Amino acid sequence: MERPPVIHKDAGSQRLLPNWTEYDEERRRFSWGKARLALQGLPGGGLNIGFEAVDRHAGGVLRYQTALRFVRRDAPALELTYADLARQTNRFANVLQSLGVGKGDRLFLLAGRIPELYVALLGALKNGTVVTPLFSAFGPEPIATRIQLGSGQVLVTTDALYQRKVRQMRAQMPSLRHVLLVAEDGGVTDEPDTLDLATLMAAASDNFTTVETSEDDPALLHFTSGTTGTPKGALHVHGAAVAHEATARYALDLHRHDRYWCTADPGWVTGTSYGIIAPLLQGVTSLVDCEEFDAERWYTLLAQEHVTVWYTAPTAIRMLMKGGPEPVRHHRYPCLRFVASVGEPLNPEAVWWGQEVLGLPIHDNWWQTETGGIMIANTPAFDIKPGSMGRPLPGIDAYIVEHLEAEGEAPRVRVIDTPDVEGELALKRGWPSMFRGYLNNEARYAKCFAGDLYLTGDLARRDADGYFWFVGRADDVIKSAGHLIGPFEVESALMEHPAVAEAGVIGKPDPMVGEVVKAFVSLKSGFEPSETLRLDISAHARRRLGAAVAPKEIAFLAVLPRTRSGKIMRRLLKARELGLPEGDTSTLESGA
Repeated sequence: MERPPVIHKDAGSQRLLPNWTEYDEERRRFSWGKARLALQGLPGGGLNIGFEAVDRHAGGVLRYQTALRFVRRDAPALELTYADLARQTNRFANVLQSLGVGKGDRLFLLAGRIPELYVALLGALKNGTVVTPLFSAFGPEPIATRIQLGSGQVLVTTDALYQRKVRQMRAQMPSLRHVLLVAEDGGVTDEPDTLDLATLMAAASDNFTTVETSEDDPALLHFTSGTTGTPKGALHVHGAAVAHEATARYALDLHRHDRYWCTADPGWVTGTSYGIIAPLLQGVTSLVDCEEFDAERWYTLLAQEHVTVWYTAPTAIRMLMKGGPEPVRHHRYPCLRFVASVGEPLNPEAVWWGQEVLGLPIHDNWWQTETGGIMIANTPAFDIKPGSMGRPLPGIDAYIVEHLEAEGEAPRVRVIDTPDVEGELALKRGWPSMFRGYLNNEARYAKCFAGDLYLTGDLARRDADGYFWFVGRADDVIKSAGHLIGPFEVESALMEHPAVAEAGVIGKPDPMVGEVVKAFVSLKSGFEPSETLRLDISAHARRRLGAAVAPKEIAFLAVLPRTRSGKIMRRLLKARELGLPEGDTSTLESGA
């Protein structure tokens, strides 16, 4: 079906006036200094994420509003008001102080979506302790590697995860002084060389004064995997709260009485920044689903929990699409007014699926672990161009640059002013959530900047209307017979075929043209791999893209390799195709 290239901003029912409607005017009058005024600040003039997310509301009119609502399949929902959260986080901060853990010390979290994780993260931040969330599905080696790299002094985890994944590696983590365990059966743990968290919390005081932290004091350490070698630790500061608050308002259109659901795991930067911190800064009620992905369950939760704003991942959307439209239509979503996606670029087909099936387009946005917050987004303030990243948010200046010959080791770039020319996406320094360093790797950090520009490593183009379009990671771009081919464009075209659920595209070396495009596709329910189907998909791609860009080879895979946060691992597809080392696979989804 031929679709128009734009979804207008009034498509679907807003049911609530958006936070902003005039894009150019809001950008003109915005400043980060003014955005800082939305937060209260500490009595001494400092800033602390935990205080702003919890105590600021617990001492005001939102005291008895639900902050977090935890739902399980076979148990009653558990709700924590902002007042409850203040008491619990105070207790956890006091637990840390009783153990001699203070400002600047490092705490690691390894758990699923349990209340204790949320309390520990926020309580540690109030204590000035630097927090690193870990994904609970990591194996023993990735866990030990990150704790060792980050010199972790405290680990909060469950007794079951400790026994399966940590205990045998304890000797490899000499910095680890305290392990605080949550009993999964609700009882008391007696694991040797550990402490029972429930016992410590019961003995701790509800009263705590937030430790004085400045906007530049370290708050969070997020690890991001590289293509090879060890993970990189990106360090973020308490001042990031200013960006979290502003971007939740601009990019996610959060309002005070929203019921918000971010499906990202708290072990990833999205699950921390926009699953915990940003919605609490906005004073909204967050739904936390403690179960694994289940399409019917998700549709039921959207309807029964009266979700108004939903933030999810392209992988999840594609999995929902794979099941067809009928399960969606068994439910009604009268409260849902805004849907957004992040993790990797959202194919146009997925944007239109939202419009046609949910009655709302899905708003893609772009950011990185290193940026700490949403930088470029499709928002209610302007029309959506399906397939685009959107436009820079207020306070963010984005450019397309080309690299010049470097003098020494410092990168040199030139800004490309001509629309629709591909280059590297760069951002001007100055936003509060920008990472402040790679842990123990100053040289690598320095290479991320050319003067005042942060170089993202993503290739993109900017059209004449100021919308940015993702092309691919610099290492992913395919060079074939003089053409530069972005894998995302090819993947999006493949997904327009009615049989294709997901697609991953790589460049395969070829002696004649340099590289040829090879595609790996997984199929929707009801379709089976066959040579006839392969030829049909190939013909569709040639019609859409032309012979020079369309895949020369197509392979069927039951599941594409992707990270737990939803990104298709093209480099892993290429490594497996060519028999090359797979590099860091610690974030690989099991079974992929």
